[in-house]
Amino acid sequence: MRIYLVRHGETMWNVEKRLQGWKDSPLTDNGLRSAKRLAKRLQDIRLDRVFSSDQKRALTTAEIIAKDRNIPIEVLSSLRELNFGSWEGMTISEIETLYPLEYSTYKTDPDRYTSVGGESIEQLFDRASKALKIIGSCGEENVLVVTHGVTIRALMTIISGQGMDGFAKIPVFLGTSLTELELTDKGYRIIRAADADHL
Repeated sequence: MRIYLVRHGETMWNVEKRLQGWKDSPLTDNGLRSAKRLAKRLQDIRLDRVFSSDQKRALTTAEIIAKDRNIPIEVLSSLRELNFGSWEGMTISEIETLYPLEYSTYKTDPDRYTSVGGESIEQLFDRASKALKIIGSCGEENVLVVTHGVTIRALMTIISGQGMDGFAKIPVFLGTSLTELELTDKGYRIIRAADADHL
């Protein structure tokens, strides 16, 4: 199985450097353009199945890529972004000012991170693992998965067999960047990660 793992396109809150989490903001013109460029890049690859987070920014990106393929988009809530609780809608600079210790813990020691009204990294890993099981058992050859920056970090940490320490080392990938994975009986192989040549 080949899995084409994609982060959604750039959003208004991405530009404003606001954490989105379970909240949403629309794709920017640049985000829409980037999704169309990725769709063109993938046009010669037969996609058998499309999975997307249920959040609008991911669904919009998936719809653009799958537009002329006549494939239904299967929504998985387990592919949602991390729920940042009270931080959602705040800018990074606001969070660093108001929650310096908590934000530092999130960045450098994620297994000790405790969200105010949101999820822990452990809860995200649990969701991401469930999503991987569903995707990996679907029985198709080529699968597109559209999700979010922090969720992709969790997925890549799990796929590469790392613990929480690995999560802290993986950056947030660019919007519409392409990560290509191969799943065999021996497990996952990363063919390319965070590829943004189409941009």
